Amino acid sequence: MRVLPRAGSVRPGRVRVPGTALLLLGCLPGFAASFTLATCPARVGRTVAVLAPHPVEVRSAVLHQAPRPRIVPRTAWAHGAGPDQPPPRYDDKVVAVFVHHTDSSNRYQCADTPRIIRSLYAGQTGHRRWDDIGYNFLVDRCGKVYEGRAGGVERPVTGAHTQGFNHRTAGIAAIGTFTAGVPVPRAMTDAIAALAAWKLGLADIDPRSTVRLLSSNGRSRYRAGTAVLLPALAGHRDGFATSCPGAALSALLPAIRERAARLQGRPDPLRRPVPVRAPIIP
Repeated sequence: MRVLPRAGSVRPGRVRVPGTALLLLGCLPGFAASFTLATCPARVGRTVAVLAPHPVEVRSAVLHQAPRPRIVPRTAWAHGAGPDQPPPRYDDKVVAVFVHHTDSSNRYQCADTPRIIRSLYAGQTGHRRWDDIGYNFLVDRCGKVYEGRAGGVERPVTGAHTQGFNHRTAGIAAIGTFTAGVPVPRAMTDAIAALAAWKLGLADIDPRSTVRLLSSNGRSRYRAGTAVLLPALAGHRDGFATSCPGAALSALLPAIRERAARLQGRPDPLRRPVPVRAPIIP
């Protein structure tokens, strides 16, 4: 025989809410009622578990972010560089990266990289009269990444690397010359992929995708004001009439894009789920 609780009794672990209170709460929208219960005194607050035992979980959007690679700061090479340098300029975000080569010697020791970057800086600010080195980042043959243009590696610094497409992009320069037939060190391409994956991931951009960019002047491949679809991980020659980053490095860009996408945790589009066939029932 089932024994019912006496009127007015409360089971252990629960708190009885007066009928008038429940009536008032029933007139409120669901969210307002939950908020009212949550802000009531502790005695009524414990009743939330009884009224709503399965709260709705709200999840934020998950971005495809890759780990930030180790980046050698600008202070490692810019000893006293640019005393009259103007403050950096910024865009709202980076949606594409352009890969370059510096068209300099491949025969260098990686310990000499800071000296090489200083030499590039001197040429661009002296002969070309730029306000700073044009590239946002530089990568040497050993795979070490260096901060280039001033302004902060995590911020969308406006560079001076691709005529017409310096806005909302970052420039990554491979130190060396990588024309046809020249071997490109694996450590260098791996570092470019890791850097691009991290930088593009800040805006949740797939390195294998195309993005819409606006040409800022007619000295690029496109007239000023033209909206163009370009690879999110592009070669310099995609936006400007040049052979940079060299035929050898350009040929590796598809593989670099794929590696960058994997570092962001994106699925391989070539991997398709194997269909499960239902058993044949005789």
